[in-house]
Amino acid sequence: MIGFLRGVVVAKKPPSLLLDVRGVGYEIDAPMSTFYKLPDIGEEVMLYTHLAIREDAHNLFGFLSEAERALFRSLIRVSGVGAKLALAILSGLSAEEFHRCVEAQDTARLVRLPGVGKKTAERLIIEMRDRLPELPLVNLPGAGSLSIPSPSPVDDAVSALIALGFKPQDAHSLVRKVQVDGKSSEEIIRLALQSAAK
Repeated sequence: MIGFLRGVVVAKKPPSLLLDVRGVGYEIDAPMSTFYKLPDIGEEVMLYTHLAIREDAHNLFGFLSEAERALFRSLIRVSGVGAKLALAILSGLSAEEFHRCVEAQDTARLVRLPGVGKKTAERLIIEMRDRLPELPLVNLPGAGSLSIPSPSPVDDAVSALIALGFKPQDAHSLVRKVQVDGKSSEEIIRLALQSAAK
């Protein structure tokens, strides 16, 4: 298993990034909660990783904190929740917010996330209640949204929302509601996700 990777960020196109680790490029999918805090392209980062092996693909997922990775691993063990939906959940809610939703049995908040219907929300609460991982509260370096040069932050944001499970027309609609001037794709995505959760 690959427990973590330390390398230089070569490219970012949410929800994927390319990490150069001593000359080897790793394609990694990450939740938006990790993307918001990534350093600029050309800078070094360490990501905790989860490797998912299927017959047709080996997928690598990256997280800035062990708490996020632990929650991701718990989520993909829930019946009907795959890696894509787990990334969407972690992109829409922080690990702490997800814990609060489960503890308060807040299905209304969960169903606002893309791909989560009422039955899935109820199943998440039932199955996660007894196995929520302990969440260490860590202050991550470089917290906050970073401006990343991008030829089209709007297109990147729409693509990321579609990859997170939104229908194309809904992704475009959410991005149109955001004041995009001068914002990075990560900031547009964050605002669009906040708008979807209202």
